[in-house]
Amino acid sequence: MNLSCRLALCCVALGAFGAHASAAAPNTPAVSISFDGATKPGQLPVTLEIVGLLTLLSLAPALVVMVTSFTRILIVLSFTRSALGTQQIPPNMVLVGLALFLTVFTMAPVWRTVDEEALQPYLKGAIAYNVAGERAIKPLRAFMLRQTGESELGLFVKLGNLPRPKTSDDIPTYAVVPAFMIGELKRAFTMGFMIFIPFVVIDMVVATTLMSMGMMMMPPVVISMPCKILLFVLVNGWELVTESVVMSFR
Repeated sequence: MNLSCRLALCCVALGAFGAHASAAAPNTPAVSISFDGATKPGQLPVTLEIVGLLTLLSLAPALVVMVTSFTRILIVLSFTRSALGTQQIPPNMVLVGLALFLTVFTMAPVWRTVDEEALQPYLKGAIAYNVAGERAIKPLRAFMLRQTGESELGLFVKLGNLPRPKTSDDIPTYAVVPAFMIGELKRAFTMGFMIFIPFVVIDMVVATTLMSMGMMMMPPVVISMPCKILLFVLVNGWELVTESVVMSFR
C-alpha cells in the first residue's frame, strides 16, 4: 500500500471517529461570549465589565506598589531590620504583611473617596464608566501630588518635553506616577538613614570597648546585636517606626 492510500485511510478513520464522538455526546455544553447587555451609550456590556475587572485584578500588585504608600513603608521596615542586624528576622512575609495593612490604613481616606464618588455611582448606573474613571483618578492624583516634591515633578516634565504647567492639574498622570515613585524612594531612604544612626553608634561603642579591652578576636556583632535588640525593645521601636512612617503621609 503506497503513501497516498495510507493517508486516505487515516483521514477516513479520523472522520469516522469525529462523527462517532459527536453522536455520542450530543449535549456537550458550549461556551459563548456575547457583548449584548448595554442599554445606554455610556454603559459597558457585562462581558466587558468582567474583562475589565479581571484586568484590574491582574494589575493590582503593580498598582499597589506604584500609586500607594506601600513602597515607602516596606523600605523603611526593611531598613529597620537591616539596622538591627537580625538578618531574616522578622521574615519577609511578616514585613510585607505589615506594610500591606499599614498601606490599607494610610490609604483608607483615598479609597473611601473613590468608593463614594466613583464606584457606588457607577454601580447604581448614575454615571458612565469614563466619568467614573475620571472621578476615581482624582483622589489618587491628589494623594500622589501631596507626597511629591517640585523637583521630582519638574524632572519628568523636562524629560517628557511637556509644556510648563500652570497648576498641578496640567501635569499628566503618566508623569505624576514616576515622579511620585522617585519621591517615595527619596523619603524612604532618608528615613532609613535616620533609623541607622543610633544603631551605628552602638556598633562603634561596642567595637571601641572591645578593642580597648584587648578582645580584638571577638566579633563586635556578637555583643552589639543583643544590645541593639534590647534598646529597640525598651524604647518600643516598632511603635516609633510605625508612627513615624504613618505620620509622614499626613
